[in-house]
Formats: sequence, structure tokens, C-alpha cells
Amino acid sequence: MSDAILFSVTDGMARLTLNRPARLNAFNADLAHAWRDVTAEATSRADVKAILLDAAGPAFCAGGDVIDMASSMGSGADITALAEVINAGIRSLTGSTIPVVVAAHGTTAGGGLGILLCSDYAVVGSRSRLGSLYANIGLTPDLSVSAQLARAVGERRALQLVLQDRLLTADEAQDWGLVAEVVTGADAASEAEQVRARAEEIARFWLAGAADAYGQAKWLVRSQPQRSFTEQLSEEARSIGAFMETAEAQARITAFAAASTKAR
Repeated sequence: MSDAILFSVTDGMARLTLNRPARLNAFNADLAHAWRDVTAEATSRADVKAILLDAAGPAFCAGGDVIDMASSMGSGADITALAEVINAGIRSLTGSTIPVVVAAHGTTAGGGLGILLCSDYAVVGSRSRLGSLYANIGLTPDLSVSAQLARAVGERRALQLVLQDRLLTADEAQDWGLVAEVVTGADAASEAEQVRARAEEIARFWLAGAADAYGQAKWLVRSQPQRSFTEQLSEEARSIGAFMETAEAQARITAFAAASTKAR
């Protein structure tokens, strides 16, 4: 794998670390292809039950590397092709039955917002700022921003973000429902470490519990737009029936029943 993304798997948790800190982890061709390959591996491995996505350096992700685009991309078709490479990784994460937590310290902007939206649970630092900013350089949203932002925060708020030169504060992002938790540190570096540590706690929580059930619950919510209301009810019924037959569920149900009986 390319050094543009660091990848490891330990005790069921895959860690994906964007690793272009000098460019604020902005995507160039190298990072795009590494992202596609690493997300495909992480979501296809049977030993991975939780994914943690974080980043090296002072920021999570500044989107696309505009300087690289200007110097090495020959046409709009080149940009489209590169976006599709990154989209493959987005589909891997959002379409999987593995829950994803993101530790997004510092700035998250442009396509970086789409990368954050690939997570199912987002932790940021109190100094974090999040926004679109595409129109500042005459471009339109990509990397799932238009596909996922309105679903996360509502259409009116999504429009406020993409139609203004605005970065949300961490507290605003939490109030909007864009992120789940805000972590505070004494300074930027310690805050980044605290964000990573809290994200890892969440991943470990999934792993310590019914990891497969958490993953299936994530998939049911993520994939719902593909089905009608009636179809979704049927899919829920099928899923709970299938999981009822698993050894994990049988053991947990037995333990729950025993504890309830003792408490009476």
C-alpha cells in the first residue's frame, strides 16, 4: 500500500490514516488510488469488525489538492476520473456492514467533508472547522457531499453550507447533527490525540459488543434509500430473524433473560 494512507488491523479494528500532512491530507492521484485500495481491503476482510479513520498532521482533510490539480491535471475529464477513483472507496465504506468512526481534528473542507460523511460516527476537536468551500475556487461538490450532506443535516442546512463561504465551528457541526461528539484538549496537538483516543474507544465499544449486529444495523440505515418503506420493513424482519439464529444473539438473549428473572 502507498504511504499516502497508513493501514493496520489490530484485534478486529482496521485503522486508516490519511498521510499527506504537508498538504493537509488533500487528495492527489496517489492518495486517491491508495484510498480506493485500502478501503476495499478493510471492508472485505473477515477479521475486521470496526474501522477507524483518522489523519496525520494538523488537519483531517482539505479535500482535493488544488495545487496538484492545477499543475498536473490536463482536463476536467482527468478530475472526473480521479473523483470516480475516490468514489469507489466511499462506496466501500458506506455500503459495508462494518461501522466506521472518524477522528477529524483540525479543518475538514471540500471533499474532506464527503470523506467525513462516509463515517457512521464522527468525533471532532473543539478547534475543528468544517465546511464546503467548493465555490471559492469555482467548483461544485463531489466525493458524496451532495449525496450525503442533506441526509445528515437536512436540505436547508446543506444549502446554507454549500451556498456560503462558511466553516462551521465544532459546536455548530454537533448542533446540526453533522458530528456526534466534540472533544477538547489543552492545545491543538493534544486535542488531536484526544480525538483519536475517543474514536478508538468507540471502535473498541463496538468490538466488545455484538459487533456483527452493530454492522448490520449500520447497513440497514445506510441502505434504506434503496428500498421503499414496505421493502424496508421486510428487510428489517428478515434481518432480525437471521440474527436471532446466531450464537451471539442466543447467548446474549439467554443472559438478558437470566438477569431479568434474578432482578424480579
